[in-house]
Amino acid sequence: MNKIAVIGSGGSGKSTFSRKLGNTLNLPVYHLDTLYWNPGWIETPKDKWESVVRELTDNDQWIIDGNYRSTMDIRLNSADTIIFLNMSTLLCTYRIVKRRFMFKGKKRPDMTEGCEEKLDLEFVKWVLKFNKNERPKILEKLKNYEDKKIIVLNNPRDVDELLRNLKES
Repeated sequence: MNKIAVIGSGGSGKSTFSRKLGNTLNLPVYHLDTLYWNPGWIETPKDKWESVVRELTDNDQWIIDGNYRSTMDIRLNSADTIIFLNMSTLLCTYRIVKRRFMFKGKKRPDMTEGCEEKLDLEFVKWVLKFNKNERPKILEKLKNYEDKKIIVLNNPRDVDELLRNLKES
């Protein structure tokens, strides 16, 4: 486990899990939200975005968390391990609402400076529809990566168990 891609819905716990995993395995962690968004919620241009992701995946060791479908294949092709946080819609929705109140008027630790926490309708809809619309596509895509170690974590208990097992090994 040297190159790990962590994917899942907004609110699934990708950033928190990746930080803990990075500490456990002593690997550098890259949050795609931090790299994609510029101050004031300005998106990185597509051509530059792809080169940023390719540069990261060229490294020998990394944990990269985030979805960003436009660069997902780059990350999954380069990864030796893919971890899909397959959490319930209810849990993810609860977490994004909770996060909004925890970081109201502030930026999250895994977000770019100048991008204060917000909860817009488009993001809420995406999270609410993720398991119906995005999960089947991700599960289908993962079939193309059977040569990789694929770990699907279905609830917070699975997440805790994986981290505990890795610490003990």
